[in-house]
Amino acid sequence: MNRNILGLDKKETENLAEKLNGLLANFQIYYQNLRGLHWNIKGKNFFELHVKFEEFYTDSQVKIDEIAERVLTLQGKPLHTFEDYIRLASVPVGKNISNDVESVKLVVSSLSELLKIERVILEISDETNDEGTNAMMSNFIAEQEKTIWMLSSWLG
Repeated sequence: MNRNILGLDKKETENLAEKLNGLLANFQIYYQNLRGLHWNIKGKNFFELHVKFEEFYTDSQVKIDEIAERVLTLQGKPLHTFEDYIRLASVPVGKNISNDVESVKLVVSSLSELLKIERVILEISDETNDEGTNAMMSNFIAEQEKTIWMLSSWLG
């Protein structure tokens, strides 16, 4: 078996790096959606959601960096162009959304899409014995599931 510097199978880690790049693309779209929601939110929930969306996009920035660095750790190259992000992303793009309920629904649907991708990566990283990617995906999943629950409760 051909192994990389981490002791993992090279072909399997190439596949993981590709999947992580897909997650990176989706997180970039999610991040940009959050910036737009933060800037454009209006109404009675402005103060609450303006701060919450900033919290979410700040957290997403950290996760984007972690994903890109994991791609590099697996000896891949992280994507970095909007062209690639748009081509690979399945997270819905939100444009000119200022309504509170519509904004929160976009975040929930985006997180749900990210969870699908992360669960696929988790399954592959588990089969590859890649504990680093496993741990990252497990942490992302646990946090995002809780956020979906909280936002769904906010929606009623």
